Amino acid sequence: MSLLPDVVGETPLVVFCGMANLCSPVRHDHHYGGPGNAFWRLLHDSGLTPDRLEPADDVRLPAYGLGVTDLVVERAPDVPRLTHVDALAEKVGRWSPEWLAMTSKTVAAELARSLGHRPPGLGIAGWDLAGAPVFVLPGPSGANQRREYDGRPDRLSWWTDLAALVGRGPRAAGL
Repeated sequence: MSLLPDVVGETPLVVFCGMANLCSPVRHDHHYGGPGNAFWRLLHDSGLTPDRLEPADDVRLPAYGLGVTDLVVERAPDVPRLTHVDALAEKVGRWSPEWLAMTSKTVAAELARSLGHRPPGLGIAGWDLAGAPVFVLPGPSGANQRREYDGRPDRLSWWTDLAALVGRGPRAAGL
């Protein structure tokens, strides 16, 4: 089975981590390329990128100090569930990002359980992976449309908090 390749440069500020099932086909040619996925809009609106990128621009992320990867899991009827945390930890250790941003509470919970932590809420998780502190974002999927996100009325405010942590966006500028 093939997975989308990691897109990470030499010195990333933030590596965004989703979840990929090794036993499922790749559905899109680019990270966060599904219809209705707000990843690229949230990335720009939060101030993490000065330009509005599209899924086909995922290869440009390293120019902004950003990257994307996936926590790989195997889920199939004839295969016990297996989460490849060690492989992710090895990559994160090699990349040494300032932050590892989990792009949903679901993927953060999968990682947390594998590391022996309780599933975190949104925001700073309070633990790290391979030296990179973990920040949990509300999922950008079009299916994730709620009235509140851990007490906030929108997803963007969480993304803006992450942007401020790395010195980007309006909150970082004191606006």
